[in-house]
Amino acid sequence: MSSCAPVKNVAYFQKLDSTSDSLKPSSDIHRARIKPLDLLSITVITTQPETSRIYNLITPQVADNTTNNISSIPTLQSYLVENDGSIDFPVLGKIQVEGMTRKELVVFLQDKLASSFNKELPIITIRITNFAVNVVGEVMRPGKFITINDRMTIFEGLALAGDLTIYGKRDNVKVLRENADGSKKYISVNLNDKNIIYSPAYYLEQNDVVYVEPNSAKSRTSRVGAEETLTISAISILISITSLLFNILK
Repeated sequence: MSSCAPVKNVAYFQKLDSTSDSLKPSSDIHRARIKPLDLLSITVITTQPETSRIYNLITPQVADNTTNNISSIPTLQSYLVENDGSIDFPVLGKIQVEGMTRKELVVFLQDKLASSFNKELPIITIRITNFAVNVVGEVMRPGKFITINDRMTIFEGLALAGDLTIYGKRDNVKVLRENADGSKKYISVNLNDKNIIYSPAYYLEQNDVVYVEPNSAKSRTSRVGAEETLTISAISILISITSLLFNILK
């Protein structure tokens, strides 16, 4: 029984068998929704480059005064989603994008811009350039991880952090999430449970914080270490006092 306990504590997707290892397909594919403070890269491509150029914001080039050469390569500027969920888009002005998926925003912009290109449907590419999650606690490499793909599962996030250490508590991982209105909530996740795929935290969102707390074994180890340090310090003080008294009284 004792040999089974460690496996029970550390194994993922427990209680899978031949009747339960096949999951029903989901018709709702997860897609990240745009939130305030996201950085959006938006490019508009058509057969009329002169017309579409105004929708592709390019960072101004910087001239070197000493050589009169251009010292920077033109790059595409990102659109910052304001706290009210809007961006300022050329010609269209302020538009609300909060809560949209990338695909929904593409369809929206294509509809709005089609009339500017003789009813041509422009090719629009949108990326969330600052999609990142933070993984801390009992993992091998805690840190902030950025992905070019706006879809990341909790297991992908933990994999980027090198997976949990043997001291990580797998049945109560915390995910701190900030909602679009600024409110925050904690979601508890049991990595041992096969039904984790139905958890609202299975797919991580922008700026989620994943915290893996230490298990009881790590807590006991830390406590023993502190007690040993205190004991050694006390013994050292007693030896010093004894040595001092011996020198004085001899």
